[in-house]
Amino acid sequence: MLDVIRYLVADGISWRALSADFPAWGRVYAFFCRWREHGLIAEFHDRLRGKVRKRENRQIEPTAGIIDAQSVRAAATVPAASRGYDGGKKVPGRKRHIVTDCLGLLLVVAVTAANIGDWNAAASLLGCAACTATSPWSGPTAATPAASSPGAGTNSP
Repeated sequence: MLDVIRYLVADGISWRALSADFPAWGRVYAFFCRWREHGLIAEFHDRLRGKVRKRENRQIEPTAGIIDAQSVRAAATVPAASRGYDGGKKVPGRKRHIVTDCLGLLLVVAVTAANIGDWNAAASLLGCAACTATSPWSGPTAATPAASSPGAGTNSP
């Protein structure tokens, strides 16, 4: 099953376009849904990351992280509630925020409207309520992202 999921992710194909070499797509998808509901996908990821870090003679849990964001144009089919406008990059759409460890291994991912500031998204990604409270942009013009977007924050100036 893991090979099928890796195949889907690597080739960017849909479930229904699975090769005949694999079990029926419906069966694989059902397993994937059950694993996701029980948090097993995240657990697999965390365990694999720990094994890679151990192989590289690092502590299993990272002690530092690197944060970055990228604004991405959204298609017209993306709901307006989850889109925004990044004035700095002049991009209408969404923004993906990631935290990686020093090896470049993924720690946290959040997708927000493009108008969510990097400062606020970083505070949310790190689970730092004190950071949000002291944000220079947490004034009266603050707005929260759509409920479907993880990573709460406010608009940047």
